[in-house]
This record gives sequence, C-alpha cells and structure tokens, in this order.
Amino acid sequence: MKNYVIVTDSTADLPVDIIEEYNLTVVPLSYSFENENYINYPDHRQLGIKEFYERIKKGERSTTTLVNAKTFEDYLTPLLEAGNDILYLAFSSPLSGTYSSSLIARQELLEKYTDARIECIDTLSASMGEGLLVYYAAKMKQEGKSLDEVSKWISDNKLQLCHWFTVDDLNHLKRGGRINAMTATIGTALGVKPILHVDNGGHLVPVTNVRGRKKSINALLEQMEATCINPEENSVFISHADCLEDAEYLGNLIKEKLNVKEVAINFIGPVIGSHTGQGALALFFFGKER
Repeated sequence: MKNYVIVTDSTADLPVDIIEEYNLTVVPLSYSFENENYINYPDHRQLGIKEFYERIKKGERSTTTLVNAKTFEDYLTPLLEAGNDILYLAFSSPLSGTYSSSLIARQELLEKYTDARIECIDTLSASMGEGLLVYYAAKMKQEGKSLDEVSKWISDNKLQLCHWFTVDDLNHLKRGGRINAMTATIGTALGVKPILHVDNGGHLVPVTNVRGRKKSINALLEQMEATCINPEENSVFISHADCLEDAEYLGNLIKEKLNVKEVAINFIGPVIGSHTGQGALALFFFGKER
C-alpha cells in the first residue's frame, strides 16, 4: 500500500504534540494587525498566542487573509516528491475559501504528478472540531487503515462532529455581521451570552442566549449530555480564546458527569480568534447529530 500523508490547515487548532506524534502536515493561514502580517504556525512562533489575545483585548483589530493555491503547492510538493499520496482535511468551506484554494492546487499538482493521489475533503468543521476529525484520521492511519478507508470514514462521520460555542464579547459577532449593533449593545449591558453551533452546512449559527458566563458554559455541557454517543469511548476537544480556567472548568465537568475517554484543551488560534474575540469557548465531540 502506497504511503500517504494527512494534511490539514492551521485553523484545526491542534496542539503541537499531536501534530508531531502523528507526523501531520499543517498548512498555515495568515492574519494581520494593520500593517503587521503574521503567518499562523501551530507553535505561534511569529507572535505568541497570549500576546495576540492581549492585543485583541486592548481593542486592536486583527484581519485574516485567504490562503492561496501557491501556498498549498509549496507545502504539498515536497510530500509528492517523496512519493506520498495526500489526504487533506479542510476548514469548513462556508467559513473560508481555504478548501477552494486546495482544489486549485490539487488540479495544478496532478498535472505534474500524474501518478499521485490527492484527496481533499471539506470537513464542514472549524477550530478543534476540524482538529478532532484530523486526530481520528491520524489514529486510523497509525492503525494501518488505507487512504480510502480513512477518507470514507471522515465523509461518513463528519456530520456527527458536534460544535458548540459561546463568546464573551458580542462586539466581535457584530463586526462579523452575525448580530446587529443594537443587539450587541443591549446584550452586553444585560450580560447576555450567545450559544452557537456549526450546522450540517458548515455555517456558524446562533442557537440561543443565556444570562451570565457560567450559565453559558453549563449550556455547552447540556448540549453534550443531550446528544453525545458513547461518552466513555469519546475523545473530547475544547478550544478557548485565552480563557483557560473556563476551559478547564468545562473539561472537569465533562469528566465528572460523562466519564469521557479523554479531554484535550488548546487555544483557539489567531485566525478564528480574529472573528470570535478574547473569551470564546468551544466544545467538540461526536454525537447523534450536529
């Protein structure tokens, strides 16, 4: 069986130790503070992740840039030169043009590497939801599963990967056009915290609102309790925008109430963090449905 490499992008928000353990290739996206441009490497070598959120908290605005096909070609070419096939698991297409750029690169590369195979899958997932799919794919590859077996499993199961989010700062949702200015102002004054999820189409969708931070964290747990499949066999990922204490509180609740197999916690990276703001908290697990 020909060797293949699992590739993802930096919006998967995977910890460096998982990337290294499973020999994953991560295509980095980029972001900017005015005229300062940064590449979002998983180890945040150009700008520390805590420094990024400190700047966001002080009111600086970060913007993101679409990764182009040339970047994909630069990262995939050495893998193809080494004789590998490629399985690329992409950030949700309704949230980014990353997947489209990968398809352009794929077409260009297959004209040169005619014997190669490059599979690109739109995960319809974001942050460590995308990362959790990559993690399961990597474990399957390590167990000896073929590219066909892994890609089929991802396609068959991605819509059972549940994403539940809450944010602390409504102004970032206002800036992204998800709520209007009046709703943001009133909601902030009343301490309203929205609960959102990623739907079957890969869109970030507001579901409900609660009053207060602790209630919003408990609401994420309630969603998991309602839909989680076989929690004792479930790996759970939690990502956070510089609110580690809240992430650990949620993780401990999940361990206590649901006896899950494992909980991994990591930062929401600067690409997604540019849109959520500081204080966002997200929970990812496999359930009956999204």
